[in-house]
Amino acid sequence: MNLEKVIFGFFIVLAATLNFGFFIGDIERPELHNVYELAAALIVSLIATALKFGDRTQIGAIHLSTSLVADLQLIAAALTWGIAEHVTGVGMTAHVTSSVVSLSGGALFANVVSVIILIVETVMLRR
Repeated sequence: MNLEKVIFGFFIVLAATLNFGFFIGDIERPELHNVYELAAALIVSLIATALKFGDRTQIGAIHLSTSLVADLQLIAAALTWGIAEHVTGVGMTAHVTSSVVSLSGGALFANVVSVIILIVETVMLRR
């Protein structure tokens, strides 16, 4: 068993599951979407991205690109939340919440693509 692949797979799947946990729930109800879960999803996604930098294969490049997309989406979601709460003072209205959750959904899609690529890569691996 390759420990590097285990750690890599762990962070990819953890990023997807944390993002899913944040994403699930009514899109307009802020009480169903925890800011700490969004923060955890972003941190784990950034760690997963950092782990992908050493791979020089074509699949590694696709992993990196999907991870960068997820990072950008989650950063935009966190910024939207932060600006609504601390800059404009509007707070988490239904409109702001739906924007944050939608951005998280885009990141979730990128995470799912990354997990699918990981599964395909694993299945194609010859012993």
